Amino acid sequence: MAGLAPTFGRGAMTNHWVDIKNADVILVMGGNAAEAHPCGFKWVTEAKAHNKARLIVVDPRFTRTASVADFHVPTRTGTDIVFLGAIINYLLVNDKIQHEYVRNYTDMPFIVRDDFAFKDGLFSGYSEKAGGYPDKSTWDYEMGSDGYAKIDPTLQDPRCVYQLMKTHYSRYTPEMVERICGVPSDKFHKVAEALASTATPDRAGTILYALGWTHHSTGAQTIRTGAMIQLLLGNMGIAGGGMNALRGHSNIQGLTDLGLMSNLLPGYMTLPNEKEQDFDAYIATRATKPLRPNQLSYWKNYRSFHVSLMKTWWGDAATAENNWAFDYLPKLDKPYDLLQAIELMHQGKMNGYIAQGFNMLASAPNKQKVTEALSKLKWLVVMDPLAVETAEFWKPHGEFHEVDPAKIQTEVFRLPTTCFAEERGSLVSSARWLQWHWQGSEPPGQARSDLDIMSGIFLRMRTMYKRDGGKFPDPIVNLTWNYANSESPTPEELAKEFNGKALVDLYDPKDATKLLAKKGEQLSSFSMLRDDGSTTSGCWIFCGAWTQAGNQMGRRDNTDPTGIGQTLNWAWAWPLNRRVLYNRASCDVKGKPFDPKRKLIAWNGTTWNGPDIPDFKADEPPENGMGPFIMLGEGVARFFARGAMAEGPFPEHYEPFENPLGYNPMHPKNPLATSNPAARVFPQDRAQFGKHEDFPHIATSYRLTEHFHYWTKHAKLNAIVQPEQFVEIGEELAKEVGVVAGERVRVSSKRGHIIAKAVVTKRIKSLMIEGKKMHTVGLPIHWGFTGLAKPGYLINTLTPSVGDANSQTPEFKSFLVKVEKA
Repeated sequence: MAGLAPTFGRGAMTNHWVDIKNADVILVMGGNAAEAHPCGFKWVTEAKAHNKARLIVVDPRFTRTASVADFHVPTRTGTDIVFLGAIINYLLVNDKIQHEYVRNYTDMPFIVRDDFAFKDGLFSGYSEKAGGYPDKSTWDYEMGSDGYAKIDPTLQDPRCVYQLMKTHYSRYTPEMVERICGVPSDKFHKVAEALASTATPDRAGTILYALGWTHHSTGAQTIRTGAMIQLLLGNMGIAGGGMNALRGHSNIQGLTDLGLMSNLLPGYMTLPNEKEQDFDAYIATRATKPLRPNQLSYWKNYRSFHVSLMKTWWGDAATAENNWAFDYLPKLDKPYDLLQAIELMHQGKMNGYIAQGFNMLASAPNKQKVTEALSKLKWLVVMDPLAVETAEFWKPHGEFHEVDPAKIQTEVFRLPTTCFAEERGSLVSSARWLQWHWQGSEPPGQARSDLDIMSGIFLRMRTMYKRDGGKFPDPIVNLTWNYANSESPTPEELAKEFNGKALVDLYDPKDATKLLAKKGEQLSSFSMLRDDGSTTSGCWIFCGAWTQAGNQMGRRDNTDPTGIGQTLNWAWAWPLNRRVLYNRASCDVKGKPFDPKRKLIAWNGTTWNGPDIPDFKADEPPENGMGPFIMLGEGVARFFARGAMAEGPFPEHYEPFENPLGYNPMHPKNPLATSNPAARVFPQDRAQFGKHEDFPHIATSYRLTEHFHYWTKHAKLNAIVQPEQFVEIGEELAKEVGVVAGERVRVSSKRGHIIAKAVVTKRIKSLMIEGKKMHTVGLPIHWGFTGLAKPGYLINTLTPSVGDANSQTPEFKSFLVKVEKA
């Protein structure tokens, strides 16, 4: 088994960094952009300086972002859905929505099946035995005899999404926000009113979030709730709007784009599961059909994307006779996410693991379990430029890592790799921009690039399979490896490969005389991909990044004729160099921009054009009524998730698995609805959850500007700037436990403890939750037992092993601890 660094929550900017300057209102929630994304944060300050934008920060701590905000709202971590749900309720009750947008570009008019229900915190189809929702059939629209979903344009039908949503969020009141989040009603209303001001077409609002939203057992649904607010306000697809995920690494976006999640293929296609042995059925499930007349549902081209990928990987060995090598793909019997991999190790059911650019011991929840799991492997390969904790897990490091090497059977192999400055290639930013970078220096010692190392491993494996055979050697021995130097593929070769090329002369299917690309030429668009084996593309959304004209990612022309940041000749953005996703929604039904000052595209009577690439068919007349959200069968955005989410079609508040109340105030009488009923948790890990009686303080983790994750504690200057581990506690809590600034505190959870210096601060205030005063503890993540900084404890010593029901993201941002004087 091989493990690659997990993204811990999926997402991308629907807009882009520069576009933030176009916003009138900026909500930063679930993130701390000034601290964790300081370069990108300059566009927030641009919006404030030149657009008089209001910056609102909702965060348990008074952060560097909050220090320049117009308004900061402290809240309890893990309760964001309550706060956001109440915003939805406020917008609906006070009619602060963009009516034309909502009626035409969302599923508000769609009628839901009459057997769909919600009661006591659970949706229809719940099974306590299964621990989730094995039957989601009721989470769907009513279908007509014509095969299309029924709608009510008047929004009066009691089963339409609009009415169901009003009922669902009527429970989310300012009073519940005060009880559960600890946010007074007047502060909540200030945020609601500011956001509501962007419901008019001449104003735009954006939401910036990061791991503060994703690192929860309800992370994916929290992000959905934010998106629903933006849809109500008409802020999706417009300049200065959108849902903008701030990715934590320079290439974490590229990681998910290229399918390095256990269930993904490149371009957000998915691996088949164990029951999907039939190729045509596999394709049909994913090539969704339109649910309304005149809608597009662009995933209808899934087969073309998939076959082109298979031709990239297996070339001549992928044929129509073997379903384009579909049989070569693994069929998943269950999710093989990080939590599952650790569980298999812990059970002794995994022999080996490759940690490539992934410091598992520091990054995965419950360090004690991870240590025990790694200790049961036969071998562990660590590919990293540095001597990270995972490579050193078998060595005792005093109080910070107590192990007995004699009891560890694992043989560890360290393969030193190059770092970003010692390589050239493409990086994908939060904004979906593929930017080419060039090598800055030669690597030290025997360090080699990941490409060289992985190539060497593969070629030796293939030689062994060819020599010795095996149960199913075909996927290995037939893999295409047509590089000039097979031992060392170049970044340029790989970039051309993920773009794709024509394997035959390609002609326009609408005009057989029109040549689109000659055999062997690079393709310019994923619209050229075919399902007959005549094209390749290693990642269909990247098609257009390296065309016959050359490397589009290396472009550096920042010309911006409109002044709104649409620098289309700077690098290249997926898909098709589009900078704002869903930009058709920036225009009314007739194709006229809602806000001409922030025009992205418009219909000129013949085509859609403007300073962005239309996220739409360029020649589709607006009178045809096609919706702007062309990747969905509805053609419009979803408030109702139709079975796509693990725990329900509407986001609902569930408490963190370790919560300071012991119950869910939204559903106090139903223990099954206390925490996410569909969350990713293994039975034996439940015994490791702490109770509020024993661990009365709420903990959250975060990053600092002065350090980058677990890397920069190996750098001398960073270690000087932030040399020693600390814990951030409020002044009231410090008095309660009897410590002053600079003294050491012991912070313990059900899983272990850390000891560090206390930073006593006014930045963290106590909150009144259900009539009880509660304290939050801040835990920077950057320390460990290797590097130049003073040794410290890994923060995941304290964190519980539980993941989001959809992304399997661990719940790092809300758990229980006890703070004592050390």
